[in-house]
Amino acid sequence: MYKIPVSVLVIIHTPELQVLLLERADHPGYWQSVTGSQEPDESLTQTALREVTEETGLDPSQFPLIDWKIQNQYTIYEEWRWRYAPGVTQNTEHVFGLCVPEQMPISIATREHLGYLWLPWQQAADKVFSESNAEAIRLLGVCTRIE
Repeated sequence: MYKIPVSVLVIIHTPELQVLLLERADHPGYWQSVTGSQEPDESLTQTALREVTEETGLDPSQFPLIDWKIQNQYTIYEEWRWRYAPGVTQNTEHVFGLCVPEQMPISIATREHLGYLWLPWQQAADKVFSESNAEAIRLLGVCTRIE
């Protein structure tokens, strides 16, 4: 079954803006926030909750999940296009935030990730490979300073 070209990006962070990053198993050195494709008959919120659980072992129902109402359209990396139907080259990503009270131990999905780390938002934005992920992390820092 092909992936649906609609995904979520979930920025998991603490009130002090420590951001959780995961290292991709299929591309060591590529760091990212929680991300994943929507499944059939699943809302975007359900996708975000499922991906947080699968990729971190956290119970996201214990923390506030916020739909940032941000959509990013991007070209799917060539190396991952085989996962999508022939001819599909674009993905629409929906951004969410999940605030946890403190840096927490994570149970990574070993088939998907090699490790995790918590970084201050500025360093996290510089470390991720995806520009849309970096922009979302920077927005977290800007919006939180304004409030």
